[in-house]
Amino acid sequence: MSKNPNDVVVTGIGIVSCHGVGRETHEALLNGNESPNPVVDTERFAPYPVHPMPEIDWSSQIQRRGDQRQMENWQRLGVFTAGLALDDAGLKEDAEACSTMDMIVAAGGGERDISVDTLIVNEAVTRNDRDLLLNEKLTTELRPTLFLAQLSNLLAGNISIVHKVTGSSKTFMGEESAGISAMTTAFERIRAGQATHVLVGGAYNAERPDMHILYEGVQSLAQGDWQPLWSRNNSGGGIITGSASAFLVLESRRHAEARNAPIYATVSSVDGDRGPRADGGLEKRLEELADRSGVSDSSELLVLSGASGAYDLRDRERGIIEKKWPTAALRGYSGLTGHSMEAQFLIGVALAALALNSGARPPRFDSDQENNLETAASGALVTAVGFVHGEGIAALKGE
Repeated sequence: MSKNPNDVVVTGIGIVSCHGVGRETHEALLNGNESPNPVVDTERFAPYPVHPMPEIDWSSQIQRRGDQRQMENWQRLGVFTAGLALDDAGLKEDAEACSTMDMIVAAGGGERDISVDTLIVNEAVTRNDRDLLLNEKLTTELRPTLFLAQLSNLLAGNISIVHKVTGSSKTFMGEESAGISAMTTAFERIRAGQATHVLVGGAYNAERPDMHILYEGVQSLAQGDWQPLWSRNNSGGGIITGSASAFLVLESRRHAEARNAPIYATVSSVDGDRGPRADGGLEKRLEELADRSGVSDSSELLVLSGASGAYDLRDRERGIIEKKWPTAALRGYSGLTGHSMEAQFLIGVALAALALNSGARPPRFDSDQENNLETAASGALVTAVGFVHGEGIAALKGE
């Protein structure tokens, strides 16, 4: 691939998952010889297993205790990971660079008031005027300040306060599609010359009963013990959620080279779509996204699938991957980190950049269902198929 001044390159990576904190931890996973052991909590939210948040020293990236206290865990996790990415890119202490850095965030809403939710559900059992009941409780039970603390754009706001990233800011909300849109927007802005350096990322706290209610609204959660992603056939809908976050510093090649920044990988395309999935609609869109990526099949291609684990969608996505890239090495990273909603696609992009930069041959995450990668990958694809809607594909090339 010829190099262009407006190429979009990855120069900073911050990542946190159940396996630990930071780039080095996740590079070690990608460079291991054996399938990584799962890190799963099967007790706290039984019957639903969860990939939990690791131990984190919040003060290493969020120094003021007051800032830490006023954030919920999903915000705290995102702000912390954004700091890791800025540090990794060598921009954390560059006040001028941070003041002109654009920020694009994928975020959900905040944590709900579980006691009020429980009250509404219990009373709804005995009443038929549930619309009236809901309005009554919204006006009498919820704290007015609750809504202010839950706004999705507060993650970007807290990053601005803590890390002084004060260029333009945009927040996308809406499950996996939010992460796809955030990455696509950052990529297109840099490629079009509308931005030179962008902080893009998302965070998700899976250890929340309200989110389990959301997933189980469409009967999508796996139940019982952990099983590998592609081999998973236990009770429930197949999804095991995970607390995780990824932030990336993306730059134009011109901007990165001007400051002699090390480059992890080049992002060659990012694309997303959404629509009805019945009657082959999902397959049609995925094939179109695959064709637009311009990536040919190769035994040196690493495909990092963000499949949520939902059984039907998982198998339909895999069918398209194996049709379009039959000799590539497939790795379902949800089996490693869990499904992480808005952050899901961005975690895949971070893992892809780490693998390409380190010359990794990632071990099989599902030893019975994935093939070996015989040589270091020269390119990587990241896919995401939302557990309700939204699809995306990103392509990366090594330097």
